[in-house]
Amino acid sequence: MPVETINRDEELHWLALRLVPGLGTRSAGKLIAQFRTPQAVFHASRTELQGAGLSGALAQSIVSGCTFEDAVAQQEKMLETATAAIVITDPRYPALLREIFDPPVLLFARGQTALLQSIMLGVVGTRRPTPYGMAAAERLSGDLARAGLTIVSGMARGIDTAAHKAALAAGSPTVAVLGCGVDVIYPSENRNLSAEIASKGLIVSEFPMGSVAFPQNFPIRNRIISGISAGLLVVEGAQYSGSAITARLALDQGREVFAVPGNITSKMSWGPNLLIKQGAKLVQDWNDVVVDLPPEVRRQLIESGKNRLLAQGLSAQVATSEPVQASLISGGVSRRLLDKLKPDSGTHLDVLVESIEDISASEIIASLFELVMMGLVKQLPGKNFVKVW
Repeated sequence: MPVETINRDEELHWLALRLVPGLGTRSAGKLIAQFRTPQAVFHASRTELQGAGLSGALAQSIVSGCTFEDAVAQQEKMLETATAAIVITDPRYPALLREIFDPPVLLFARGQTALLQSIMLGVVGTRRPTPYGMAAAERLSGDLARAGLTIVSGMARGIDTAAHKAALAAGSPTVAVLGCGVDVIYPSENRNLSAEIASKGLIVSEFPMGSVAFPQNFPIRNRIISGISAGLLVVEGAQYSGSAITARLALDQGREVFAVPGNITSKMSWGPNLLIKQGAKLVQDWNDVVVDLPPEVRRQLIESGKNRLLAQGLSAQVATSEPVQASLISGGVSRRLLDKLKPDSGTHLDVLVESIEDISASEIIASLFELVMMGLVKQLPGKNFVKVW
């Protein structure tokens, strides 16, 4: 289905299709599936469009081409704000999102569009968190970002904001999915955060440029947060909150759902505690999330982690050692590392490299990262490692 990136005329037709009044996401998707391109849709007759399942009024609206003037205005706004149109046939469109029941045919994106191909994890929660919820969101989001996951949230006040800020503080990009246009700042106090995400991460929305943040937009937005993510982490939220809605959407989409347990006397803990009772994975630290992600996702995290460690130039030996093999490191290396590590004090990476002379530094680094992903080893600041069992 993916094709080459669209040109400006094709983009105009996609925008015009997106702006047709009353044309829902599912109907737009069916039109693209049948006619293949928006140009073909607009060249179709009213009879052909009605044959595709549209009402007479909706078919007439498309045939009239009444949305092209607005589409031109959208293009101008996109150019002013360096916003890209990521259509469903674009190779940059997130593969996981394309698989959901009602994927948007067009995403507006400001920032690093390559992040749409990264391994993403949704983090959601209440707009009125407790200090405990804020601390949990900050710690987990930062640790998960350092583990190689791209943190996705909705840039709302509260848990969303904490998740984005923690990812950025960890030196990692983050993705914000909005319930308004990507050029609209909502909430207003997140103006600086919005600018930082647009610069270092990515802002995404299916709503046209200039769209206001109406309340009904947020449940629609939430299916994208879960849809582009390998899993969803719920930190705090009431039983019938937006985060609970997002969790149900994630389950419907076949995503892994994780929840941080909370105080049973706090209403903000009802949502995640109920999710845990219903089978969501209880999360105490970042590894509780990583070990339950799909196997192919864990393999990608291990590989990207090995590459990051090597790129950091952790020691002179790493630069001169043989390349890391693509296959998983044998258990023998892992067992020798576990014998060297202590559960009560950290061991520096260079000490490990020097103490196992017959194994290359790159293999040691790769094996260490696998042990971290398995939850058997924890990495501490300053390139120190401890055994956790």
